[in-house]
Amino acid sequence: MKIETCQSLEELRNYIDTLDDSIVELIAARNAYVKQAAKFKQSVDEIKGKERMEAVINRVRMRAIEFGVSPNLLTSLYNIMIDEMVEAEIAEFRNAKSL
Repeated sequence: MKIETCQSLEELRNYIDTLDDSIVELIAARNAYVKQAAKFKQSVDEIKGKERMEAVINRVRMRAIEFGVSPNLLTSLYNIMIDEMVEAEIAEFRNAKSL
């Protein structure tokens, strides 16, 4: 991704706002895929799969390093996101099983 050199605070904020919009859209897409995953799983324990969560965190940490971003920051963000999305996936799983 090319980072532009901004000529004003307003221009910089516009870039940040655009990125924030993209980040929210990507998180929403991720959440939709996570919910879909519920139909392929057999139990709540499988949804909470620690090995997969660890693999995701490790991958994100490596990508953070590649992009010069704090791996601790990304780990914290992803831990929150994963926890919330696991709960959404569990709700989706339980809802599908009750139909």
